Amino acid sequence: MRTAKITRKTNETNILVCIDIDGTGENQIDTGIGFLDHMLNLMAFHGKFNLKVICEGDLHVDDHHSVEDIGIALGQAFNEALGDKKGIQRYSSIYIPMDESLSLVNVDISGRPYLIFNVDFKSEKLGEMNTQSFKEFFKAFTYHSGITLHINLLYGENDHHKIESIFKGFSRALKEATIIISKDLPSSKGVI
Repeated sequence: MRTAKITRKTNETNILVCIDIDGTGENQIDTGIGFLDHMLNLMAFHGKFNLKVICEGDLHVDDHHSVEDIGIALGQAFNEALGDKKGIQRYSSIYIPMDESLSLVNVDISGRPYLIFNVDFKSEKLGEMNTQSFKEFFKAFTYHSGITLHINLLYGENDHHKIESIFKGFSRALKEATIIISKDLPSSKGVI
């Protein structure tokens, strides 16, 4: 089974993340940040990942530490759950519409962390979450999972629709890239 459990405790956050890549979308999400809970719920549902994310963070300061540390722990869990990565499809490109918004999310499970995040928001916050924190989440996830991730918002008006399109695309791209299609390591170098 491709599962992992990560705990992360700092002076700013206390986090538990459990993931089953081959799940059904069951989830238990409680980050203290309602909008992030909504996005992680979408990630679990549309990626069919069983996901548990519990975070106690210093939200009296702001959401930055919690969002970044959740990205770190979730990235670590994803990488650990993938194991040796033998047989995975490795690549995926997904377009997802959400009403007037359209995003393109590209994933390469490469072992080389890199993030492109071409997204602009009109609002400072969505719910109680700072819109700048979304890039921090994806940056932390990318670095700690060892994936290359390109997120391009092609167009959109409503910030809620924009980020929802992105999270749905992110989850679908991760799912597609982790599908087992052979017994071989998907790298001409022989290592990821």
